[in-house]
Amino acid sequence: MEELYPICRSITGEGTRETLRRVTNYIPIDIHEVPSGTPAFDWTVPNEWNIRDAYIKNKAGERVVDFRKSNLHILNYSAPFQGVVSLETLRGHLFTLPEKPDWVPYRTSYYTRNWGFCVSQRQADALVDDEYEVCIDTDLKGGSLTYGECLVQGSTDQEVLLSCHICHPSLCNDNLSGIALTTWLVRHLQKNKPRYSYRFLFIPGTIGAIVWLSRNEDAVSRILHGLVVACVGDSGKSTYKKSRRGDSEIDRAVLHVLRTRGSEFSVQEFTPYGYDERQYCSPGFDLPVGSLTRTPHGAYPEYHTSADDLNLVRPEYLADSLSVYLDVIEILESNSVFVTLCPKCEPQLGKRGLYRALGGYPDAGEIEMALLWVLNLSDGKHSLLDIGERSGLIFRRLREASDLLLKAGLIKIFAKGDTF
Repeated sequence: MEELYPICRSITGEGTRETLRRVTNYIPIDIHEVPSGTPAFDWTVPNEWNIRDAYIKNKAGERVVDFRKSNLHILNYSAPFQGVVSLETLRGHLFTLPEKPDWVPYRTSYYTRNWGFCVSQRQADALVDDEYEVCIDTDLKGGSLTYGECLVQGSTDQEVLLSCHICHPSLCNDNLSGIALTTWLVRHLQKNKPRYSYRFLFIPGTIGAIVWLSRNEDAVSRILHGLVVACVGDSGKSTYKKSRRGDSEIDRAVLHVLRTRGSEFSVQEFTPYGYDERQYCSPGFDLPVGSLTRTPHGAYPEYHTSADDLNLVRPEYLADSLSVYLDVIEILESNSVFVTLCPKCEPQLGKRGLYRALGGYPDAGEIEMALLWVLNLSDGKHSLLDIGERSGLIFRRLREASDLLLKAGLIKIFAKGDTF
């Protein structure tokens, strides 16, 4: 995150390319370029935007607003402009946060041609009634939209989609935290041999998801589960926004992880507003894709301001978010259905070394309860996630129990046609 923080990113341009190039130092990414003017359903890939410099100078030649000091000072996707303007004219092109006078807001003008600057309210108030030299040295012309894609191949072609956006400039929780966590997920899965194939997308928000979907309509049927990764580095509690379906396996898996972790969390029903889950969940696709964050977008005061910096995001919160994602992946990877080979009464676990030797205790241990639950619901109808939801036990204990029972020859993986 520290390495990527200074780069001025947008939905197109060299900042996005440089970000992806630097991520390739950690993981392999296929970088795609989609030309400006390319149709994508009801949208069109916009002209490419690049910036070299931007400033406002007073009559003394001093830069009172300087892009070189913060890339948030420029209205993202600002059209080029050069001229001398009055304070009255200039104020019509300044964006501030009066309620947070020391913070610089992040504002964009992707699809409406405009020029402007984002400044703190104190900077705006300090401007005297005079003329100012304005320079916005940008290009807004035909080029391409850039996105990155990484596939970790599993033993099947069925896929889990993990998507993060890469289009914000120097903003940490809303942008860089998602890129960082997604990169570490790739590295983790590369060290293992997953059952599912995992497709990771590093894309500009909204238009990037729309473009990817328009170019991959034939492949989306392979996506069985998905999550949008964003805002995963702040101190807030974990928050899950459900998919449009609301009861898909990914929804249930995330909720089970959150309910059994012992930490405070919140759940939101699906709404067609937010991050790119709204594209993946559009009715023509209706993919089972939710959004797993900490504090949701717009719900923390630093959101889309200069205060969303490297001080807001902490390693311990990123690590906690990563552990939640890994727990969800464990459920997806291990959520099997079993059939008991001893259906009439429970088998004697003690003689197999699976039950404590001494009786009389007031309650069973956690692993022993997991053994009993798995045995009882291994009827070809209940998955381990079903058992977890019914028992309230953490999924890992149930997976460990199923491994022990498989090794003891007391259950087997369900196959179509199996009966007691």
